[in-house]
Amino acid sequence: MLELRLVVHAPNGARLGVLPHASNLEVACPLDDVPALMLSTSANAVNTDLLAGPVEVAVEWSIDGQTWTEGPDCRFLRIKRRGDSTDRAGMGRFELPGYAWMLRKVVLFPGSAPLVDGKRPFLSSTPGAILATFLQEGQARGAVPGVSWDFTPTHDSAGQPWAKVLTIYYQPGIDALTTLINLAEQGTLDFRMNGRTLQAYNADTVLGRDLASGAAPVDLRFGRDIVAAPDIGTYEDAATSALVVGDDGFRMSFTNGAAEAPWGRWEAAIGQGGVSDPGTAFLLAEALLLRVGHERVQRTRQITPHTARWLPWRDYRPGDRILAPGEGGAMESLRVRQMTIIRDQKGVLGGNLVLNDRLLERDLRLARRTAGIVGGSTAEGGSGARPAPESPTPRTPAAPAGLIVDPLAYIDEHGLPRGQVTATWGAVTQDVNAVALTVGGYELFMRINEVGAPWYLVAATEAADTNATFSPLVVGQQYQFKVRAVNLGKKGLFSSSVAVTIPDDTTAPPVPTAPTLASRLGVVHVAWDGLGVGAAPMPADFHRVLVWIQDPLAPGWEEIGYMDAAGSLMVPGLPYGLDREFSFTAIDRSGNTSARSATATIAAVQLVQGDAANDSITTGAILANAITAAKIAAGQILAGHIAAGAITAAKLEAVLALASRIVAGDPGGARVELNSSGLEAYNASSVQTVFISSASGAVSIVGQLATGVTGRRIIINPAGAADPEIRYYPGSGTNYARTYADSDGAIIHVSGLSPDTTRRSYVIQRGDEWRMHMVQASDGLAGGGYMFAQPTQLEVGHNDIQGRLNRFLFSRGGTSTTGYTTFRGTWSFETGAGMLMFARSLPESGGAAATYFVGFAVTLASTPRLVFSADNPVPDRLSFHMRNPGTGGFTLRSSESSLGSPPTFTVALHVWAWRQHGVT
Repeated sequence: MLELRLVVHAPNGARLGVLPHASNLEVACPLDDVPALMLSTSANAVNTDLLAGPVEVAVEWSIDGQTWTEGPDCRFLRIKRRGDSTDRAGMGRFELPGYAWMLRKVVLFPGSAPLVDGKRPFLSSTPGAILATFLQEGQARGAVPGVSWDFTPTHDSAGQPWAKVLTIYYQPGIDALTTLINLAEQGTLDFRMNGRTLQAYNADTVLGRDLASGAAPVDLRFGRDIVAAPDIGTYEDAATSALVVGDDGFRMSFTNGAAEAPWGRWEAAIGQGGVSDPGTAFLLAEALLLRVGHERVQRTRQITPHTARWLPWRDYRPGDRILAPGEGGAMESLRVRQMTIIRDQKGVLGGNLVLNDRLLERDLRLARRTAGIVGGSTAEGGSGARPAPESPTPRTPAAPAGLIVDPLAYIDEHGLPRGQVTATWGAVTQDVNAVALTVGGYELFMRINEVGAPWYLVAATEAADTNATFSPLVVGQQYQFKVRAVNLGKKGLFSSSVAVTIPDDTTAPPVPTAPTLASRLGVVHVAWDGLGVGAAPMPADFHRVLVWIQDPLAPGWEEIGYMDAAGSLMVPGLPYGLDREFSFTAIDRSGNTSARSATATIAAVQLVQGDAANDSITTGAILANAITAAKIAAGQILAGHIAAGAITAAKLEAVLALASRIVAGDPGGARVELNSSGLEAYNASSVQTVFISSASGAVSIVGQLATGVTGRRIIINPAGAADPEIRYYPGSGTNYARTYADSDGAIIHVSGLSPDTTRRSYVIQRGDEWRMHMVQASDGLAGGGYMFAQPTQLEVGHNDIQGRLNRFLFSRGGTSTTGYTTFRGTWSFETGAGMLMFARSLPESGGAAATYFVGFAVTLASTPRLVFSADNPVPDRLSFHMRNPGTGGFTLRSSESSLGSPPTFTVALHVWAWRQHGVT
């Protein structure tokens, strides 16, 4: 049985002695926070005098009373006491925070590097590097000499490399404990104290053990481990819709159709500067709406160590996932968020656990993700120094440092996985010559991470913003990012580039509810209500629920069908009277599969009773006229039983009315059947394939329907097809085209292969979009011309398999173009104005020269007006001018070309040439 004792230690020193049993004792150990110990004891008790001054108190636990162990987060500081001098019993009450409280006494000093906007930067730093900086500098000043730590700037306390890197700014004077809790709240780490040693781990690893699964899960049960289970729920923060307000008039509204709405629509708003793309807005709205779309419930479970199978510290600790009663007492995987052990005045031990269910854990992850998106880890930008006066010409800003790109996957409004990135970098406060400078903003560039791929400007920020977001991106694709500062139009140096791979969605759908089974007419019906366990709705990217069966006496699950919504599946052909076990698994569009649902078992009930025993039916047992046409099976009246000429026209009515059915074939297998409903046909598995209704004349056919066997033909619902579809075959061969509808009701037309068998084309018609594109036959990647129409925009362009995108985008906000614009052929300016634009990197071939002729690639009708800009010249001191412009081009020279030995140079050139209307 669990027992506790209190051991007193000198401050940062040795053990002093054991305290007697306190009259009241309460130990609270939360995850990622400071634990607390409260105790009451008499001043007259043995060793109570040890609490007279500052000491450390360790809580030790034991099962047998012989071996005692100090658990994690069980070292406390005798900081605060209370007493009453008139109390003859001399009762004192002590409130002791955990040893981690000591970190409040270490503050951040400015350090030797310049401050940014009065804050100390940590650029591209791990959580371990940040914390070690606080502790090492503090101990160098003589602070908290007793504190130790077992993590490093590169590895956590378990020896694993840090998974997160941050660019973050802290105000000098902030203490180490606040910083530690802030890092935990952002999801970068979990922490605890082990004695006087601070231990920090990658989030949800060592302090996130899964003890709820496996052969012997830790399961806390009513009456044995748990004696009470109070829940507190509230709808105070509930909402069904959210408005995201971003930069430059950006507004988007989102609604959570699965949210609880007992009083109708409730709205919320998110104001976040820097957001101007739909993907990031969707992520922010999704995070909010999922958090506030349901009742918020705090689950507390009162435990008793006297009859319990599982004991705190020994079997579980804060951060672990265990099985415990959740909603309605059903066993769920819940996470221990706080563990409190209490000993009352009678010396009886008890306690309680604060548990997070899957919804609260999901909310916590969403809150951490949102903090990363909105730049909670970045400074406000600007400089803490007084800017130097600007020189007459703009100066070149230095390259930003500390670029970090955090990729995320999300599910868009169509249920498809998409990618989003949040980029963060350090503020630029100097030019390339280390002279103080105030920049005007930043530009973030992106390209596919391939040699030679073009760079695209994807975000531009104001001076105060050192973070930006961009979406949507392709999951699984690798992209490269870089950023530069801008000063009065002067482009700064680029930062080092960062490459990231957009992760795919890895969140599995909820576990489906258990199958509901029924047996009718010899067929088992397997039904699903369309929900997950706990009435959880299926997510937007839900694809289908797979139906599984096994013989419980010979286990081995076999997939037998699927459902893409609430409904039922008929399972014929099962042996009568033998149990069969059914279960579900849910799968989403990314291929993530849920755990198996609870199972249900049923035996198929025989439709027709077996034959009677031989000689068991005699003439005396048959009533007169009891044998009618309805009682005679097909084929059982033989010719030998019918007298010659006995069946005449007089015996048959003009219309033969059937009381039951006429069957040709096996009554329980392949057959054609005429009954009161109409004409029906069944295959060998007794699955209906044809039905002609006698009431309406409607015809239903299950299976393949073809207009021919060979040659040009149409086949409807071809055998073996994954989806119901129509195939169009050519005169010869198998290069067919097809048309089908997906689960969203979209109509999809797919052509046959091109003559060289390298590509095919798609046309997709959905309720809110129309798309045409080509794909490579070898790998399915899009490449070629495309058109994409939505209610708010139309996009036309070309995208090859190397990711070089050229497009026109038409929307209510205007028209934009991406990629290269090239003019070919002969231009005629006789009747109007004209313009050409191009970029050129000089030299185009060979070595660097002192002058270059820049050709237009076409011959113009007359000499145009010319404007050019030169980026990144080498050497960078040069300026440039134009000589001898003509109809075919001009000569580019540097400002130093008149020198005896003019310098050679390389340069990136942007040229605009135009003719005004009526000007020659």
